[in-house]
Amino acid sequence: MLYLSGLSVAFALALVPSCSDALKDGECEVCVGFLQRLYQTIQENNVKFDSDSIEKALLKSCKDAKGKENRFCYYIGATSDAATKITNEVSKPMSYHVPVEKICEKLKKKDSQICELKYDKQVDLSSVDLKKLKVKDLKKILEEWGESCKGCVEKSDFIRKINELMPKYAPSAAKARTDL
Repeated sequence: MLYLSGLSVAFALALVPSCSDALKDGECEVCVGFLQRLYQTIQENNVKFDSDSIEKALLKSCKDAKGKENRFCYYIGATSDAATKITNEVSKPMSYHVPVEKICEKLKKKDSQICELKYDKQVDLSSVDLKKLKVKDLKKILEEWGESCKGCVEKSDFIRKINELMPKYAPSAAKARTDL
C-alpha cells in the first residue's frame, strides 16, 4: 500500500509544471528587452492588438534591429534570410496581452539559443581610457555609431577617429573628457 501511494505522489509531481521553466533574473535579456519595447511601441501607436497587426509591427521593428536584437529576429524568423519562421509564437500571445517574460519562456522551449543572447556591455566613454581598450572594442564603438575607420591601421588611428566623432555621437561624454 505504501508503495502505491509513493507511486501516485511521483505521478502527481510529474504532472505539475516545474519552476525551472520560469526565467531566471537576467535570462533572455535580449528577448525580453526587445519584446517589451515592441509592446510599448504598439500601445503608443494605437496599433490594433490582433495577431496580423502585431506581426507586421514585429517585422518592421526587426528591419531596423542591429546586433543582438537582429540575431533574435533571425532566430524567430523575422528577417528575410531566416531559415525558420516562428513569429506567430510572438504575435499570437502578444495579441492576448501575455507578459513578454512568458512569451520568451515559450520561445526558449522552441530554441534555447534565443535566451543565450546577451546585450554587449556599454563602454562609459566619459571616463574610459581609450588607450587601454582593445582594437575590437574600439571598432565596436564606431560600428554602434554607424561609422567606419577607412585607412585605420594602428590603434591610435581608431582612437583619433573616436575622439573626432565623440562630440557628434556622445556629446555629454565628450564634454566630460579632459584629455581631448
